[in-house]
Amino acid sequence: MKAAVWHGKRDVRVEEVPDPTIKEATDAVIRVTSTGLCGSDLHLYEVLGPLMEPGDILGHEPMGVVEEVGSGVPGLAPGDRVVVPFQIACGACWMCERGLMTQCETTQVREQGMGAALFGYTKLYGQVPGGQAEYLRVPQAHFGPVKVESEAADDRFLFLSDVLPTAWQAVSYADIPPGGSVVVLGLGPIGDMACRIALHRGAGTVIGVDLVPERLERVRARGAEVLDLREHDDLAAAVKERTGGRGADSVIDAVGAEAHGSPVNKMLQTVAGLLPGKLAERAMQTAGVDRLAALYTAIDVVRRGGTISLSGVYGGAADPMPMLTLFDKQVTLRMGQANVRRWVPDILPLLSDQDPLGVDDFATHHVSLAEAPEAYAMFQAKRDGAVKVVFRP
Repeated sequence: MKAAVWHGKRDVRVEEVPDPTIKEATDAVIRVTSTGLCGSDLHLYEVLGPLMEPGDILGHEPMGVVEEVGSGVPGLAPGDRVVVPFQIACGACWMCERGLMTQCETTQVREQGMGAALFGYTKLYGQVPGGQAEYLRVPQAHFGPVKVESEAADDRFLFLSDVLPTAWQAVSYADIPPGGSVVVLGLGPIGDMACRIALHRGAGTVIGVDLVPERLERVRARGAEVLDLREHDDLAAAVKERTGGRGADSVIDAVGAEAHGSPVNKMLQTVAGLLPGKLAERAMQTAGVDRLAALYTAIDVVRRGGTISLSGVYGGAADPMPMLTLFDKQVTLRMGQANVRRWVPDILPLLSDQDPLGVDDFATHHVSLAEAPEAYAMFQAKRDGAVKVVFRP
């Protein structure tokens, strides 16, 4: 089969790789019909290369049609249409029963000290072949895949794999008071969808922050206020002006480690990436390599006693944190990979013909899998209005 394969920093190739097969009774194999390109994939493209190996298959946002199932998957059959969550969870362990699928005790990558295995995402998370491919082996298929009964186009349901539950959890963790205010930093796919969900769930003031004109316009068109970073040297003052002088009740950091700014940490990222093999991997896992501009901004603009929700990916183990400010402002900080299946029952009723979250036209680009190298470069450079790219294998 053909798949998007990692070969190094900014080096993604589409190659022939072996077809996946059933290895465990709880496996399934699906034929991928749509698969997303995620902002998290750009971390692998640019920053987290030391945790990858040439030949790793990328991607963690697939949906498709079941081709084959193992004997331990009673709920699926060939021909079923499914969305596959980005994390791999059993649904029955102590963590899963408490809605913490990202901490699944069956698939935890214990040798790396990490949580549940993820599709297409580094040695830290199990090095499981990803979904930017023509076919995908799905472990724990008795629990993970979400069956789609509708005949609507893929885009109606594809974003259940990551974007929708990640944005939903970001808003839930933000704990926005009824009619309260939230600032969303970064208007890529997760930030854009978080603005839509916050409005849908009753936030009174939703302010999206970015510096890409097309992204700002998309969010403004959905009813949120926007602030263009290029026009505001003091973002906190601009937010306070719109929130009664206190700052936002809640802030969602949808940017993560690659925020603009922090030149010293940019240098550390670059240096870590240049170290040989195991040294680079060790440096990336233990050093303070994240560029924390977005997180510092979140701390600056949240009101005293407010809540910060982190959905952007951070990867350093020793990043400097402004603990004095966090403590003094009595800030609540919540974070983590989205527990996809926990939120699916809340989201599915919204994927109706009324389409209140605008999923049908959420993707800005649909391209063939063969165009993956160009799509990665376009998305990384934020060219051509690229907010969400979907591959059709």
